[in-house]
Amino acid sequence: MTARSAPDRLLSVLAAFDHGHPALTLTDISRRAGLSLTTAHRLVGALARWGALERDEAGLYHVGLRLWELAALAPRALGLRQVALPYLEDLYEATHENVQLAVRDGNEVVYTEWLSGRSAVGVHIRVGARWPLHATGVGLALLAHCRPGFQEEYCAGPLASFTPYTVTEPALLRRMLAEVRRSGVAVSDRQITPDALSVAAPVRGPDGTVTAAVSVVVPRDDDRVPALTPALRLAARGISRALGRRPDEPVRDSDRAAPSPR
Repeated sequence: MTARSAPDRLLSVLAAFDHGHPALTLTDISRRAGLSLTTAHRLVGALARWGALERDEAGLYHVGLRLWELAALAPRALGLRQVALPYLEDLYEATHENVQLAVRDGNEVVYTEWLSGRSAVGVHIRVGARWPLHATGVGLALLAHCRPGFQEEYCAGPLASFTPYTVTEPALLRRMLAEVRRSGVAVSDRQITPDALSVAAPVRGPDGTVTAAVSVVVPRDDDRVPALTPALRLAARGISRALGRRPDEPVRDSDRAAPSPR
């Protein structure tokens, strides 16, 4: 086995933390990072002194504010959030439901902003959370406009299931993506939680490429969903224009050329 480099070991300590494990003991970090207790102790100490980790009164370690400050500088998240926030706030005022903004990172969707709705429908979402593309409205909106080759590879791969309603059949997923491209909106029905659905629309950058997606999450039995769609589309178009997208510019070929549903 090839010995891990010092940067790899340091990064493995940070990677030990995730949304399911936000607070860890030193022993937990050692085990999850695959490091000896001595090495983990040394690296955790260095990270804590720098501010990347913080230790609470119970002796548990948490991700420190220094990392949050650095993450906030990520241009894709920072610039997008600053541009999108006024439109997200308008969408929230028009719906009073959960409003979300997300981008794609590989096979996952990453949430960069979330405004909590008053109806408080249960959602497993927070800023920085990740979910597979096929299981969320924003993910479907993003996946539908990826390169055809990427879409085909994703549809053919294993599709994780979270509820009895999560789409795990490649053929059905292909048909859903075709419908997203046809209608301009994506609907994820009870795929993450059995009592909620999300409606999402793509956000395009200056060259017409889909760079993000915005969504509204509502109770599954909400009969206002058709009425929410125009407000959602309006928000997506507003963000796109603010990013420099001109309505008369064509979409990129990678967005137009999509695989046919099977």
